[in-house]
Amino acid sequence: MASRTSTALVHPEREQLEFTAVLTALSDPVRLAIVTQLAAAGPDGELACGTIALPISKSTRSGHFKVLRESGVIHQRDEGTRRMNRLRREDIDARFPGLLDLALRHAADPGG
Repeated sequence: MASRTSTALVHPEREQLEFTAVLTALSDPVRLAIVTQLAAAGPDGELACGTIALPISKSTRSGHFKVLRESGVIHQRDEGTRRMNRLRREDIDARFPGLLDLALRHAADPGG
C-alpha cells in the first residue's frame, strides 16, 4: 500500500485571506473547474483529489491544488493515502461577499 509523505498543509485564517490571492486562484480555468466541482459537492462536501475530473497530469494537478489551498479558497486534509478537499465558501463569503457566486456563474456561462 502506498503511503503519503506528510506535508505541512498551509491554510490562511479567514482574516488573512487576500483579495488578490483569491482572485488569482479563481482566474485560472483549471482551478475554477476544481472550485466548481467542490461547490457541487455541497457546503460540507469533500472530494478526494483523484476524484475531481481534470484533463491534466498529477503533478500539474498538485500545483493547482496548492494555489487554491494557500490562497484560502479550499481546505485540504489527509485521510490515509487520500487528500480530501472542501471549498471554504463560508470564509470567502464572509471576507468577499458575492465573489465566489460570481466566479461560479462565470464558470457555468463564460460568455455571459
